[in-house]
Order: sequence, then structure tokens, then C-alpha cells
Amino acid sequence: MSSHSPHRRETAMKTWIVSLALACCAGIAQAAPPSSASIEQLLALTGAERLLNDLGGITDQVLRTSMQDASQGQALTAEQQAVMDRMPAKLAALLREEMAWDKVKPHYVRIYQESFDQAEIDGLIAFYASPAGQAMVQKMPTVMAKSMAFMQVQMRSIMPKLNALVQDTLDEARQAKPPAD
Repeated sequence: MSSHSPHRRETAMKTWIVSLALACCAGIAQAAPPSSASIEQLLALTGAERLLNDLGGITDQVLRTSMQDASQGQALTAEQQAVMDRMPAKLAALLREEMAWDKVKPHYVRIYQESFDQAEIDGLIAFYASPAGQAMVQKMPTVMAKSMAFMQVQMRSIMPKLNALVQDTLDEARQAKPPAD
């Protein structure tokens, strides 16, 4: 019986070492960040560059509407109106320059590498390569534009209530007794 004991211990030790090595390799494989190439493939499938470019147009539209709302009821001279009209175009140009795809793409890749593992990126690639994924990519700009328009309308109706709440709170705070010394 003792003659089998060293052999069993050796076998058990080898099994343990192999198991430990496999566990370490599996941990390393799971922890490995996704490749830049796969992230770039995902960004291409999702139309990230196009979405970034579209954001500038949406921002321009939102800004124009907001500026019209802000100046409503105020008499502006033609010169003042011309200044106000030029601002959205200047902002759009600034955003195009500062948020150009070649400037932000490396940051997107890094963020995706920090946020996803390779298996998740592979799953996302599979989804976005599918007809359903491509439908989402094609329709999401419309969904976002409609959502932003809805939020603008909501904010217009909420602002008077918000202003009243702030004013009521300030009035209540003024009427509160000062702290005793």
C-alpha cells in the first residue's frame, strides 16, 4: 500500500499543478482586453463615426430652437439677430473640429477595451452584423432625434413648474426661523 502512496501523491500533485495552470490561463484569457481590430469592427458596424457626425447637426438644431425660445418676447435688432443666428454655426464648426473622428476614435477604443472583454465584443459584433442589429443602427438616429424633440417639449412644460418650485422653496426658506445661537 505504501508503494502506491508516492505514485498517488505524484499523480495528485501533477493533476493539481495542471489544474492550477489551466485556471490561471483561463483567468488570463478572460481578463485579456479585446483587440483594437475587433473594437474598430464593432464601431464600424454601429456607425459610430456617422453618429458622432450626426450629433453635430442635432446639436445645431437644438441650439437654434433653444436660442429662439430664450429670445422670444424680446425685441432684437437686425444686428443682434444676425449675431444670434451665427452662433449655432460657430458652435457646430467648433464641435466638428474638436470632436473629429480621428481625434476621438482612439479614446473610444480604449473605453471599449476597459469596459468589455473579447467575448462580449464578439457577441456585439454578431448582433450588429445581424439584420436586427443593422436595423437598430439605421433607425437609432431617428429614435434619438424624436426623443430629443420630445424632451424639449417636456422641458418647456416642466420649466414653469420647476421655477415655481424653486421660488416656493426660496420663499419658505426666507420665512423659516433663523438658527438659535
